[in-house]
Amino acid sequence: MRLPMVTLASTLLASPALAADITIELPGGDQPTSEQIEYVCEGRRISATYINAGSNALAVIDLGDQTVVMANVLAGSGAKYAGQQFVWWTKGPEASLYDLTQGEDSAPVAACRQAR
Repeated sequence: MRLPMVTLASTLLASPALAADITIELPGGDQPTSEQIEYVCEGRRISATYINAGSNALAVIDLGDQTVVMANVLAGSGAKYAGQQFVWWTKGPEASLYDLTQGEDSAPVAACRQAR
């Protein structure tokens, strides 16, 4: 039996010189889906690719100068992802980017809204 696989394509990685494909094999029959959403964040754009396979969810966030792969974590409301020092929290068309190196209770470093 073939396991469903989630593939992060090389186009998601920031530097073409370092580009690579990453495949994650998951047990069960859930087929992965992906959706790319552009956000406008106080004058800059952030691209988010959401990859979902059953209860597993990833967000690949392109911050312009770096790309961060984040895993979905427990949230009171909305969808919350964490990776490296960042937290990406979405609720409806809005998203916030937090940098945990600035303190757990600090304001978001970017307040975003889905681009139209």
